[in-house]
Amino acid sequence: MKKWRFLLLLLICLGVSLVYTATRLQDNADVELQYGNQPNVSSEEQSDESTRQVDVTEDQTKQGNLLLINRDYAVKRDSIRQGIVDLSTHRDLTQGYVLLDNNISLPKDIARKFSDMVTAAGKEGVNHFSMTSGVRSFEKQRELYQEKGANLALPAGHSEHNAGLALDVGSTQESMYNAPEAKWIEENAWKHGFILRYPEGKVDVTGIEYEPWHIRYVGLPHSAIMKEKNFVLEEYLNHLKQKKKMSVDVDGKAYTVSYHSFSENMTIDIPEHLEYKISGNNMNGVIVTVFE
Repeated sequence: MKKWRFLLLLLICLGVSLVYTATRLQDNADVELQYGNQPNVSSEEQSDESTRQVDVTEDQTKQGNLLLINRDYAVKRDSIRQGIVDLSTHRDLTQGYVLLDNNISLPKDIARKFSDMVTAAGKEGVNHFSMTSGVRSFEKQRELYQEKGANLALPAGHSEHNAGLALDVGSTQESMYNAPEAKWIEENAWKHGFILRYPEGKVDVTGIEYEPWHIRYVGLPHSAIMKEKNFVLEEYLNHLKQKKKMSVDVDGKAYTVSYHSFSENMTIDIPEHLEYKISGNNMNGVIVTVFE
């Protein structure tokens, strides 16, 4: 009798485990990762596929959405994102949230993606967003550093705000430490190419305490991979450098992401029929993202 009870209990535990596993797989079904030295195609397809050679310059290691900008790595003035606009004069880019300063500016494409993100949050009943900071000049950063000191500010050039890649988001109702807006960003910003740059539990990696208001644009599929693997930017760039190449599927769209150390007269082979983006890591390499 005891033996049958033991077997019954074992079967129940196994069933619960299978349900949990299936649920986890379903939850993560929109981001699938596969690692390897080559894209996810057969050897016959590889040999028949025509490619084009793309030149890579040293300047490109200091440009793009994946630049590492922190106390150790500064952004160059000529690496600042292009297309910066004054948001107070672009009402079409500020629908659904409040500007707490009339002097906030952002690159237009990033502002558009943030606006789309806020719209998506509003459809889920999270609709009290504000924006407190966008692009910050080197001169303004220098003033903040002198005013607040090294414990509360970064030197000029070492803030992501200086590059036009970051913005500070608030709630018009309460502190972002408790606001539904912060929770929504943490769970959903990746779908729109944004990451929470300084999350809880990562201060030993980023060197910055938890900031639920500071988000950074990296673009898809990178934001999806970082969310899936619980990476901050430092960890993600190191992961890419180690793995060299990965194939990623995000919501049915296939990407190939590869890391390349920079060298003189450098070229990269890109399949003729695919689009690509190149971003530097602000150190000594570039990340190539290939997609349809």
